[in-house]
Amino acid sequence: MNFLRGVMGAQSAGPQPSGAETIQKLCDRVASSTLLDDRRDAVRALKSLSKKYRLEVGIQAMPHLIHVLQTDRSDSEIIGYALDTLYNIISNDLEEEEQEENSQKQVEDLGSQFTEIFIKQHENVTLLLTYLEEFDFQVRWPGVKLLTALLKQQGPQVQQIILVSPMGVSRLMDLLADSREVIRNDGVLLLQQLTRSNAAIQKIVAFENAFERLLDIITEEGNSDGGIVVEDCLLLLQNLLKNNNSNQNFFKEGSYIQRMKPWFEVSDDNAGWSAQKVTNLHLMLQLVRVLVSPTNPPGATSSCQKAMFHCGLLQQLCTILMATGVPADILTETINTVSEVIRGCQINQDYFASVNAPSNPPRPAIVVLLMSMVNERQPFVLRCAVLYCFQCFLYKNQKGQGEIVSTLLPSTIDATGNSVSAGQLLCGGLFSTDSLSNWCAAVALAHALQENATLKEQLLRVQLATSIGNPPVSLLQQCTNILSQGSKVQTRVGLLMLLCTWLSNCPIAVTHFLHNSANIPFLTGQIAENLGEEEQLVQGLCALLLGISIYYNDNSLENYKKEKLKQLIEKRIGKENFIEKLGFISKHEFYSRAAQKPQPSFSSPDHMMFDHEFTKLVKELEGVITKAVYKSSEEDKKEEEVKKSLEQHDNIVTHYKNVIRVQDQELEELKKQVESLKMQNEQFQTTITQQVSQIQQHKDQYNLLKVQLGATARKENQHHTSHSDVAQMNGVQPEDISKLRDEIEEWKHKLELLQEQLKEKDSLIETLKLPSVAGDTTEQSSQTNKPSGGREADNELYKEMETLRSKIQSQSSDINKLQTENQELLQKLSLTPVPVSGDGGTVVVSKTADLDGKLSTLLQETKELKNELASLSEEKASLKSQLDSSNSTVAILQNEKTKLQQELAESKKEQDDLLVLLADQDQKIIALKNKLKHLGEPVEDEDDTESGDQGEDDEEEDGEEEED
Repeated sequence: MNFLRGVMGAQSAGPQPSGAETIQKLCDRVASSTLLDDRRDAVRALKSLSKKYRLEVGIQAMPHLIHVLQTDRSDSEIIGYALDTLYNIISNDLEEEEQEENSQKQVEDLGSQFTEIFIKQHENVTLLLTYLEEFDFQVRWPGVKLLTALLKQQGPQVQQIILVSPMGVSRLMDLLADSREVIRNDGVLLLQQLTRSNAAIQKIVAFENAFERLLDIITEEGNSDGGIVVEDCLLLLQNLLKNNNSNQNFFKEGSYIQRMKPWFEVSDDNAGWSAQKVTNLHLMLQLVRVLVSPTNPPGATSSCQKAMFHCGLLQQLCTILMATGVPADILTETINTVSEVIRGCQINQDYFASVNAPSNPPRPAIVVLLMSMVNERQPFVLRCAVLYCFQCFLYKNQKGQGEIVSTLLPSTIDATGNSVSAGQLLCGGLFSTDSLSNWCAAVALAHALQENATLKEQLLRVQLATSIGNPPVSLLQQCTNILSQGSKVQTRVGLLMLLCTWLSNCPIAVTHFLHNSANIPFLTGQIAENLGEEEQLVQGLCALLLGISIYYNDNSLENYKKEKLKQLIEKRIGKENFIEKLGFISKHEFYSRAAQKPQPSFSSPDHMMFDHEFTKLVKELEGVITKAVYKSSEEDKKEEEVKKSLEQHDNIVTHYKNVIRVQDQELEELKKQVESLKMQNEQFQTTITQQVSQIQQHKDQYNLLKVQLGATARKENQHHTSHSDVAQMNGVQPEDISKLRDEIEEWKHKLELLQEQLKEKDSLIETLKLPSVAGDTTEQSSQTNKPSGGREADNELYKEMETLRSKIQSQSSDINKLQTENQELLQKLSLTPVPVSGDGGTVVVSKTADLDGKLSTLLQETKELKNELASLSEEKASLKSQLDSSNSTVAILQNEKTKLQQELAESKKEQDDLLVLLADQDQKIIALKNKLKHLGEPVEDEDDTESGDQGEDDEEEDGEEEED
């Protein structure tokens, strides 16, 4: 800043230097200073001077600023000042004061020249792109503004440099993801300039996920209620989609059309529409129109129209169309949008025909719109939009055309007059005093007849009541009557376009027109007169109508055959004059405007003369009418013969086409039948395969079961033979097994009795122990007192003890016998399997024999089934029945198998129960022995009996010694 103060100077230092000198000194400082701070201060000073001294700074400082960008990349502050200075030099967004001082043209030339200097070196633009990757706000934001200004000044050149730069477009797409709204919003403006009129960049931007990001921004900002950011995003979307079929297809395939529906969700309270909301909604409607524009390829337009119907977008637009409180320009644009969404799409046209206005009683939306079209108090642009909507509704819609014309026919007119039909509104507009209503109604009715000869013939039946007391006249006659009355040019042009459309390609209508003798003289009179420029258009249309009457004449009227009409032209008008007047139509300025696009767009009502579809008709008929007028009678005859032969040929071709069509239908039906039969055959084959696999599984199960049954039978036979041998050795026969069960029960009962006896003995032993103890204590005293008096009592007691000992020994011997018998029974039962029934093994053998027999029969049946499957595949019903029978036998065998398994399990369970019972008996015997041992009674086994007897003899000897 010290340097800046020195350069700018103080008032006391002498005369202040001029701006150019100051800029020169600053530029020298930037170029020569080695300190970064000094260079930064100099660039800051240049920035402050760049707005006022734009030319001087641009000329002197631009090379130095570019050098700063190349060398001082590490300092974001000086880079930001340099970018801001370049932006001020290149941009034409000057303040109002400066715009007053300089002319706008000079300003634009200055910015364009500086831009050209900057982009002359392509490296400068590439360097600028690298600075856009910096996250620093001081660098990124000025860089975005500078690149936007470059694109505004020299768009195509800068676009080409960015396009060839590696990842140039991708770097710019990152701006949309910046969290700082200022950079993001200016990034949208930058992409607007970048994508303008460059299809290649548009495709790259679209495939860099631009649609997703822009739609997210619109949603975040509040859709139509958002601010100017929404407007900028919508303008960018229009740049990407308009006249770019690839991006339109990508937009549709990405399901982005469905995301447009929330844009048009307008609340019921439509009061207080802000200007920004109106602008946003207007752009949203234009974006919808871009996708379904008639200039797009028909396939792409049709797919977008269907997508809009299926996602509910068309329904939402119709809701806005019928809503109240919608601004006029939004309503007009909505009508135009709905028009192009339904144009040529049958499903959308049918839906639109079903839409009713929220009135009481409800009226079709078409009727409500036609009421606005024929109402002269409505705005002109709104009436044009309604006409366009009606035209689009009838475009390639024969069903809709028939519905409109049917409201004019006598059989369908509502006699009560409670409701107004579309046909009544068209007739009312056709014959009203407002010329614009006449023209609109005539064009609308002409579109109802477009390329539909049947309706042209039906419309001849329409009768009109002109006044009370007068007979009704036909609609065709009334049109010619008004035409001859000399009404306004616009009315006559509309009626002539209606008559030309009506009579073209309809000889019956031509005959009806020629039947009125006043029509041809009127036409020839109009063509022959020399009128002003305003009437030349009417003259040309009259010549076209007369030429149609010649070309489509079937010579059914004697006075108005082709040859006579051509002679009349030659006598009263002249062929050259007739062709000249016919050429007035295509040479007219209004004709050229109308031929450009289907939508009627006129700067004022007076310019509303031609319809787009009518211009196609003129282009088609002008040449053939010229040839028809110049042809001689012989050529006409030849042409008639050629026509007849062509008609015959066409009839033959049509006949064969019908035959081929019928055959194609039959072929399609046969193909469908073949397909259904193939499907049935496949189903049957899969069913058969499943059944065969099931049979194989059952066979495997049967074989396994057979093996198991054979093994069990062999085991039972082995057990049976071994058991019989052991039983014979022990003196027990197999048939005595049931008796063994009874004996086991008896032994159980005996064990219970013995246990009771043991309990009684235990109590007796306890009672005996007490007197024996008492006798021992009193023995000494009795001996002292009575040395010989108690010997008799002791002998008795000893005898009782001996008897008790003998009883205990006998009981112990009985227990030993029981134990041995129990062991023998255990051995017998372990060797002898207990059968289920009394027959034993014979029953098992018989059952296995039955199973073998059934298995053999089953195997035979499966072999027969295999043979039948191989030989008789067509007899599927019989095969199913045989398979069902085999399944039933399988189920029966499975049941028998389960029964056998249950019986085996029960027999095993009974054996286990017997083993458990014998084990319990052993445990009880052991417990009894333990109790006797606890009581002091000796319990000995059979092996120790002899040693026990010797012990008892020793005890007796000891007792005798004690007695002595």
